[in-house]
Amino acid sequence: MFHHLNQFIQYRVVRATGLVFIAIGLIFGTWTAFIPTIKARFALDEAQLGLLLLCLPAGVILMNPFSVPLLRFFGASRLTRLFVGVSGIVFIFPVLMPQVWLVGVVLFLAGISFSITNIAMNTCASILEQKAGRNIIASCHGLWSLGAMLGAIITSTLAGWGIPPAGAMGMLCILIGFLSWWIKKPLMDLPEEDYTTTTENKKASGFIWPNKALWLLITISLCVYLTEGTMADWSAVYMRELLQRPESQVGLGFGIYAFFMASGRFLGDELIAQVGSKRVLQYGGGVAALGFLLLVLQPLFGAILLGFAMVGMGVSLGAPILYATAAKVPGLPPGAGLATMNTFAMGAFLGGPALIGFLAKWQGLAFAFGIVGLCAFLWALQARWMKG
Repeated sequence: MFHHLNQFIQYRVVRATGLVFIAIGLIFGTWTAFIPTIKARFALDEAQLGLLLLCLPAGVILMNPFSVPLLRFFGASRLTRLFVGVSGIVFIFPVLMPQVWLVGVVLFLAGISFSITNIAMNTCASILEQKAGRNIIASCHGLWSLGAMLGAIITSTLAGWGIPPAGAMGMLCILIGFLSWWIKKPLMDLPEEDYTTTTENKKASGFIWPNKALWLLITISLCVYLTEGTMADWSAVYMRELLQRPESQVGLGFGIYAFFMASGRFLGDELIAQVGSKRVLQYGGGVAALGFLLLVLQPLFGAILLGFAMVGMGVSLGAPILYATAAKVPGLPPGAGLATMNTFAMGAFLGGPALIGFLAKWQGLAFAFGIVGLCAFLWALQARWMKG
């Protein structure tokens, strides 16, 4: 089941790209573990926290139109090497800011960095996928989830040892700096011309008006990425405020979710080949919906952790399947469907948690999680209309 992972062992440039995904996941997982700390420090309610979290997608949305021109000018390899380090630095500052508006400014800058890094590292993976002739993107996303899981668990452990947030983020920055140095030489072997000089890719980089098939993928992606964003930004708050877990355990829910998401993605290439992407997406939505049901009912603590695991497993292959399908929508230029769907998906991933904040302020966090569970059930129903 894992023989396809040999790609990451055999090729140095592929290993380096995988480390980039781990590093960005580590940064994001560490940040999510500190969201409850920022909420408590500034005495924010759920709606105010939701507004604050909107600063991150605002930076992403602003930067998205400029990311592809930057990619063509600098190249995927160079841009990736640079902005992995920049992201490691920028995400330190939210926990250091003395005023909440400064947190918002830094999150906006983090969104800009996230946008550039996301496009650059996925482009590196796409180039390598074409070069190797094998699918590695699902595994790369699995490495991102692995990094996110480690970030959440390590941060919670450090908090339990009494290490302040600034110290934990400083340690993360040093680690990311070392990784940025290590990947520099291997990524120089990346064949930039496969992306930067291809006329088809230049024509396919812009936003297009979706056709019927692409609209279906977009509506499913909104549900999938809303689920991912909710888990990233609100799972630690859920553990701390609804379950009253100690500081050392607030990242446990997200860590378990990320572990099962990573496991599903590492198994994904084989599973999709055997079952089919349509069925995997359907079953995934159903499993995620049942996981949210456990979270909403709040039974025994073990059952709640099982709920996080089910959500992680259910959502794990949503993004890889949607990415692959959107890139091959009939009647659209190559890559145009993927670029357009990704615009909506990133809006749901980074902006959806703000909506969760307003719902939580109105009816409570359990109610908000229930709405996301309903969205997971809807994506399972919508997947019936997909081909494949």
